[in-house]
Amino acid sequence: MTGTLYLVPAPLDFGCSEESALTQSMPDATLEVAAGLQFWICENAKSTRAYLKRIAEFYPLVVPIQSMQLTELPREVHKKGDHLGQFDARPLLKAALEGNDMGLVSEAGMPAVADPGSSVVRAAHALGLPVVPLVGPVSMLLALAASGLNGQNFAFVGYVPADPAQRAQRVRELEALALKTGQTQLFIETPYRNGALLQTLLTTLQARTQLATSSGLTLSSACCMSSAVSVWKQKAWTLDNTVPTVFAIGK
Repeated sequence: MTGTLYLVPAPLDFGCSEESALTQSMPDATLEVAAGLQFWICENAKSTRAYLKRIAEFYPLVVPIQSMQLTELPREVHKKGDHLGQFDARPLLKAALEGNDMGLVSEAGMPAVADPGSSVVRAAHALGLPVVPLVGPVSMLLALAASGLNGQNFAFVGYVPADPAQRAQRVRELEALALKTGQTQLFIETPYRNGALLQTLLTTLQARTQLATSSGLTLSSACCMSSAVSVWKQKAWTLDNTVPTVFAIGK
């Protein structure tokens, strides 16, 4: 008998000054499964312990937090990503091969979606381990639903460049694709660059292009805005530089 790899979503409030009520964004069934896992592969051990402590307020953990077996993904996975299959995660699944269920968790949202972890999922399939994604918040899908843009044809393209010139060029490329195909383009940025990215969007995009933002999703302060770039300029809307934001452009 081998164990199962559970993909455990985490709340979207990582790094925010405000915490969301855990049971408002996380289903009880997900929290119950997570509470029963002793072996974890994680993006960050410290944030995973903090998450487990929050879970313990609702469901008793199978072992004390200090007895949890937490294995962090290597630093190169954080720096370069693991979505292209360049990292062999099979050794991290030893506990599952020995019959133990394991959890894969990132710092926020669904692991392996805009976060590290896909190499672990790929390795689990290669080893013949069952893979079970649990229900929880995924910021890109929440933002897409709130945008009013094309939800039948869309792409998440990750981060845009930090360099201003390269960022503007990338924005032009994404806009051209969105206007030509009707495909909504979703992307993110480090929160402290929210303002800079918004300024690039407003100075680079065409007036008729639709721009949507979703900030602080699942928090009480969540804010979703969507309109043509011309309206953004008219209303002089701004963004909070302290909360995660998902950006979307389309027709």
